[in-house]
Amino acid sequence: MKTKITELFGIEHPIIQGGMHHVGYAEMAAAVSNAGGLGMITGLTQRSADDLAREIARCREMTDKPFGVNLTFLPIINTPDYPAYIRAIVDGGVKAVETAGNNPQKYLPLLHEAGVKVIHKCTSVRHALKAQSIGCDAVSVDGFECAGHPGEDDVPNFILLPRAADELEIPFVASGGMADGRSLVAALALGAQGINMGTRFIATKEAPVHENVKQAIVAASELDTRLVMRGLRNTERVLRNAAVDRLMEKERALGAALKFEDIIEEVAGVYPRIMKEGDMETGAWSCGMVAGLIHDIPTVRELIERIMAEANSIIRERLAGFLAN
Repeated sequence: MKTKITELFGIEHPIIQGGMHHVGYAEMAAAVSNAGGLGMITGLTQRSADDLAREIARCREMTDKPFGVNLTFLPIINTPDYPAYIRAIVDGGVKAVETAGNNPQKYLPLLHEAGVKVIHKCTSVRHALKAQSIGCDAVSVDGFECAGHPGEDDVPNFILLPRAADELEIPFVASGGMADGRSLVAALALGAQGINMGTRFIATKEAPVHENVKQAIVAASELDTRLVMRGLRNTERVLRNAAVDRLMEKERALGAALKFEDIIEEVAGVYPRIMKEGDMETGAWSCGMVAGLIHDIPTVRELIERIMAEANSIIRERLAGFLAN
């Protein structure tokens, strides 16, 4: 299947693996890239730019296919050394970067000079238009269904994607609720040039996370996620567990007086304990509503090949059958 996204990034299938904290290691990115998609190393999971450089080199040993790096620009006082991270990306020969969070404009010239294509994550049409205006090569349009931060507008993909198609000139991929061939065909029909998957890729054999995490996703339904930190305007979609219940009780009790410090035990520094140790009740972790569509733990290659076979079948057989001869 050829789309503007496959051509932009030099990949076989229009499927991108989103950046995921303590999931997007070299093993994950290489598995996706080797299967024809675009794998992503999560930059800030690496503690330093030197660590990222080593992770890029490690991924290079696992695949000769294109892969990228996710780099989230955080609105915090003690910011990471972003210029050093970008140097590691450029020096490592990476040609695709997924940016997220704050505006990446100040870093685009350096990336573009090195031939790096930039795709920016956006949760609204206005943010996508801004990304287009500053020179991003593509955007990932994240609907309300998505894991992690869905923004504050609460617009689901059946509205958000065609709105993006109406307004954008650069290509975009659909993120949030993407799991199978049906997702891909629907996204293409609504104007996207591919899909971005996060939660679905965690429930794969190669995902470098504890088996408890994968089983939790398989066991969950579309009703098992919760939105937290809405009062802080830092909304995050997470899988419900004991820690999330505690967090939400604090939010209800404190109301407008809620501060980040009140919930820090449930959200800060919990990912290593969840993803590596499998302590599923220790804190809040990102998971999309798409969990309701995830029922197995295949290899990455099996998953991507299944998605593409299903998508091709839907387009050539089911949809073509609706057309009058």
